[in-house]
Amino acid sequence: MAGGKQSARQKMINLMYLVFIAMIAMTASKEILSAFSLFDKKFENANELAVNSNTTLLKGLEKQAEEKPNEFGTTYANAKKISSLSDEFYAFLETQKKMILDKGGYAEEYKENGLLPAEKMDKGTVLDEAWFTGDRLTKTGEAFVARIEKYKSDIREVLGDDVAFNPAKETLENRFTTAEMTNKEGKSQSWLEYNFKAFPAVASYTKLTAMQNDIKATEANLYNVFLGNTVDEVTSLKNYTAIVIPDKNAFFAGETFTGRVVLGKYANVTPTKLKVGENELDLNREGAIDSTGAARIEFKVGNVGEHDINGQFTFSEKGQDLPIDFNGQYVVVPRPKSATISADKMNVVYRGVANPMTISFAGVPDNKVNASGAGLSKASGIGKYTMNPGSGREVTISVTATLDDGSKVGDKQTFRIKDIPKPTGTIAGKDGLVKLPKRNLSIGTVGAKLDDFVFDLPINVTSFKVKVPGQPTVVVAGTKMNSQAKSAINRARSGDVVTIFDIQAKIKGNSSYRLKGVNPVTVEVTN
Repeated sequence: MAGGKQSARQKMINLMYLVFIAMIAMTASKEILSAFSLFDKKFENANELAVNSNTTLLKGLEKQAEEKPNEFGTTYANAKKISSLSDEFYAFLETQKKMILDKGGYAEEYKENGLLPAEKMDKGTVLDEAWFTGDRLTKTGEAFVARIEKYKSDIREVLGDDVAFNPAKETLENRFTTAEMTNKEGKSQSWLEYNFKAFPAVASYTKLTAMQNDIKATEANLYNVFLGNTVDEVTSLKNYTAIVIPDKNAFFAGETFTGRVVLGKYANVTPTKLKVGENELDLNREGAIDSTGAARIEFKVGNVGEHDINGQFTFSEKGQDLPIDFNGQYVVVPRPKSATISADKMNVVYRGVANPMTISFAGVPDNKVNASGAGLSKASGIGKYTMNPGSGREVTISVTATLDDGSKVGDKQTFRIKDIPKPTGTIAGKDGLVKLPKRNLSIGTVGAKLDDFVFDLPINVTSFKVKVPGQPTVVVAGTKMNSQAKSAINRARSGDVVTIFDIQAKIKGNSSYRLKGVNPVTVEVTN
């Protein structure tokens, strides 16, 4: 057709042939463009179904986490992170799709028909201008690739270093690879250029929808991996530990030990054999296995002291016997004959103070112990009481306890009652012989304190007397020097000893109790 001299007829035939070829190309182009629109619609529908499916999987993990937080709590937390990261990346891709529709002028028609106007979206100008400049990527194009890499990095961080997730990580990398590609001419191209540069807008739009579908597929894959790994870990009997649970922590000599041997996590699995020491127990006896799969064990306990207990559970798994050893300890204590009664902070009880006490019977629960005595009352806490002694020098506390067999034992103990010791007077926080300038003495606060007392009792001073050499005694109300006292102090000379005495004080919050006076405080004037 080319070259040489051609007749008018041949030229006409060649022209018609070229027009025919062009028409075929145009027809194929329209069909291909329309096919992209249909593919996009199918991906959109698939994405909607994937969202519903993934929501169901996530709710399933949430329910498992609520019922079994130890096994599924961390798994559900990781699944929520995956969901959040995927939603963010999905939304980002949606903004890119919206940019194609808005800048290309296709948004209104797409909104009206529900399908992409494929034949009009035959140019890729929008993305070409946004993502490419010459042979390089624009900052927007680089940001798009970086966003894909961030999604992969964030997912890998959630999965951590567990080798069980390696296949999922490999799938993630393959789905969202941004590695350089080789074009049909054998030249290397960036991933973004290879997949999007100079492509029709409808093709690029559909590719972004396909990427969104990959996101949903990634979510579903990871949820199933989480669920599968967790179920394997939870249900395999090899991951359970046999635990001995005594009915109580200590037993009296000669008493029958009662308790249960269970698998950790209370798996409802019935054993085929149970041995305690060298003795095999009858699993057909009444109450041998309860509704949780726990097997009851019974044997005579040993002498007083600590004892080891060991044995073996045997279960059937996958048609084979799976023996699981267990071991533990129990303590045998003598039957109680006396109560343990002690003051928490002292060997005596003090009048005017709420004395905390602990009263118990060894091996007997608190609700089966009863204590009584003048001024004794029950306080908050197991075995806790408060003693407020009245008059007299002694108080007796009587205790009775009801044992498991219904019998009662009793005991009593007598405590001495002592008054609160005599407080020591202070001036400006100091006691004894104090050296102060006249000004400091005049403005100082008079107080009282209990030295080395077991209780931290706040004491309020109500009045005191001041004697300055050569001056009449001054009576002061409260804790501060009045004008008369200050006047007397101003007349004192250096080296004079001022005495603060007859200090009257009361315990804060217990004004009815009368303290045995307060020791005086003396001050040597330094100027």
